[in-house]
Amino acid sequence: MTTTHASLDERLDAARAASRVLARMSPGGKTDALEAVAVALLERADEIIEANAADVQGARDSNAASAMVDRLMLDGPRLDAMARGIRAVAALPDPVGVITGGWRVPNGLEIVETRVPLGVIGVIYEGRPNVTTDAAALAVKSGNAIMLRGSRIAQHSNRVLGEVVASALAGAGVPEAAVTMLGTDREEMLRLIQAEGKVDLVIPRGGEELKAYLQQNARVPVIYAASGNCHVYVDAAADLDDALAIAVNAKVQRPGVCNACETLLVHRDVAPVFLPRVADALLAEGVELRVSEEVRSHLASLDGDVVDATDDDFAREFLDLIISVGVVGSVDEAIEHVNRFGSGHSESIVTRSLDAARDFQQGVDSAVVYVNASTRFTDGGEFGMGAEIGISTQKLHARGPIGLADLTTVKYLVTGTGQTR
Repeated sequence: MTTTHASLDERLDAARAASRVLARMSPGGKTDALEAVAVALLERADEIIEANAADVQGARDSNAASAMVDRLMLDGPRLDAMARGIRAVAALPDPVGVITGGWRVPNGLEIVETRVPLGVIGVIYEGRPNVTTDAAALAVKSGNAIMLRGSRIAQHSNRVLGEVVASALAGAGVPEAAVTMLGTDREEMLRLIQAEGKVDLVIPRGGEELKAYLQQNARVPVIYAASGNCHVYVDAAADLDDALAIAVNAKVQRPGVCNACETLLVHRDVAPVFLPRVADALLAEGVELRVSEEVRSHLASLDGDVVDATDDDFAREFLDLIISVGVVGSVDEAIEHVNRFGSGHSESIVTRSLDAARDFQQGVDSAVVYVNASTRFTDGGEFGMGAEIGISTQKLHARGPIGLADLTTVKYLVTGTGQTR
């Protein structure tokens, strides 16, 4: 890993050179390198956890939200999960060199479309040190060099993790500059996202503020892995026991992540029965309820425990034990609400009606749309991708969990027999 005081341009040039080596590495060589990373991660667990403890204490001292502290914290089981994630990526089919098409044109030229790495990728992320290993593993497996820029809140964790990853890769024959851990200087980040010709793609993992900053300033291609204002809609034809379990899981299981539910919508026909049940369950888990006037009318006994919701609440990603709750009169109203307030991430309908399920999945304009399942499954590991480098909320060139294939582009290999035009 590049840790010297070399200029950003020098580090980017070194990363470009490393990417050319990676692009030609054999699948077995990359797999062996990632196995070395997984082993090193577990061997140096005590060192990583000690560094992480300093970040966690700093976050608590600055009164960071409990969900943010949870996203930041590393322990033995989480390091085990990170190592499993690296090994899962290593075990996936190598996308580099895969032939995605081929044909012969009338003049006899043979054209083959094949996958090749992008080159140099930058990832900007906030408060989740596991992204360091996930992103590095995906980059190496797909033949790319990577520039990692974490947030100040996780700086001790990221520094150690970056060194562990890069040293393990170097020991396995991967160029040291394949993984570069940047600092938290904002000016350096600005230069990274404006490094035309040196950076092939930037992926930001953060909230709307980071997304807006890049939209205003980036001069290199960007895939926005931004906020997740996710919804669960309980239809008139829902199994209410399933709906209760899904709504609570989607909100509570890990509230500080982008695929957690931020808004619960309930069909008017089942609201009198379902809303008191789900409100009791969510309040028991410490969730603050921000409710519409109609929702409040069904929660008279809980009047002091709920807060009036505004349009800003319905448009907000809380990343905390807070949820907005509304009532709708139809699937179409639910679709309209989601498309108005959502961020294009993940939405779920709970229903036993095939028509309602089809209408919701076709009508909602989001990357992932579930029927009878929690939004918490929007995750590269859960999707069988090993991990993801982010979850795209845009449409070009990747949408949803960004996996190995999304970190490649295509090259056309054309073979002739002397043809001229």
